[in-house]
Amino acid sequence: MPSAPIDYVTAPPVDDAGLNTLFASAWDGHRSRTFKPVLAHSLVYVCAYDGDRLVGFVNVAWDGGKHAFVLDPTVHRDYRRRGIATRLLDIAASRAADRGCEWLHVDYDPHLEPFYRQCGFGHAHAGLLNLRERRRAG
Repeated sequence: MPSAPIDYVTAPPVDDAGLNTLFASAWDGHRSRTFKPVLAHSLVYVCAYDGDRLVGFVNVAWDGGKHAFVLDPTVHRDYRRRGIATRLLDIAASRAADRGCEWLHVDYDPHLEPFYRQCGFGHAHAGLLNLRERRRAG
């Protein structure tokens, strides 16, 4: 059973084992991977902890200028509906603004639109190109 309070830490040392355990609890079909290259290119990432247990994560990538991009917002299955994702996104947005970004982008499945609207994101049209599929077809 989750306990309180949740601690939020910006860019803590975090290992693959902890992140893979978190992602496996939250995402069906998650395959273990190394996160070091991803985190090395992050503008910022934020972790949520219940004691020593990693229970939430969000990564923010950027274009080197004014645009930042939310990636991998993840909350452990046992900790959902407690405001953790909302708080992670709020902290990530503040840190991105502190680093000079003016825009924070996020892609999401349609059923998540109410959540992202609640977090302050507006609707934007975007395009997506699957490079793996393109390479196979070409």
